Amino acid sequence: MIEVKALRKAFGAVRAVDGVSFQAEDGQITGLLGPNGAGKTTTLRMLYTLMRPDAGEVLVDGIDAAREPDAVRRRLGVLPDARGLYKRLTARENIEYFARLHGLDAATARARAAALIGDLDMGDIADRRTEGFSQGQRVKTTIARALVHDPRNVILDEPTNGLDVLATRAMRRFLGRLRDEGRCVLFSSHIMQEVAALCDRIVIIAHGRVAAAGSADELRAATGETSLEEAFVRIIGSAEGLAA
Repeated sequence: MIEVKALRKAFGAVRAVDGVSFQAEDGQITGLLGPNGAGKTTTLRMLYTLMRPDAGEVLVDGIDAAREPDAVRRRLGVLPDARGLYKRLTARENIEYFARLHGLDAATARARAAALIGDLDMGDIADRRTEGFSQGQRVKTTIARALVHDPRNVILDEPTNGLDVLATRAMRRFLGRLRDEGRCVLFSSHIMQEVAALCDRIVIIAHGRVAAAGSADELRAATGETSLEEAFVRIIGSAEGLAA
């Protein structure tokens, strides 16, 4: 489980994250939804210890990320907004290399990489160098790399960005499997259909703050709208009025 408490981060005079609080539960997919510039990526970077908050607290399975960042990193699998791969290595070598960085022995690293290559249908690209990979092939490789140490908490920043329809459908099925395994899955998106199709719980962020949270049904009921898109527009509009 991931808990975020009154998280704040400013860049000069700009308050990118201004008191964000929410929980992402085990066995659920939690979506961070918001317009571009709302603070989603900055929030996620603080969650996976790439950035220190100015104030507030992040707990992963009850462990304070500020006090024990290494322990938190071991419990997280992260697909960041930057999808860097070692281009001279094959997909399999990239995955196994990250397994070794997480302390897995060579045999376990090979076994975990092989299992993920099968799960993500990567057999045709596993032993190709990643230079020249399509966006979908890069995303598959970075997800396998993020999961190779078998983390119970998974954070994904715009996981379907740039994917075609078939790759997006495959990604949705894979995220559903992670949830069914009892993992905590947290991802950010600004694509309404994706959030509606996947999420058990939705946290809407606007102007660096949580504007609303709940299931899709709860958000529609709270706004009196019949579609999640219209509920989102109403919530964002209200948040902009308060920020003005």
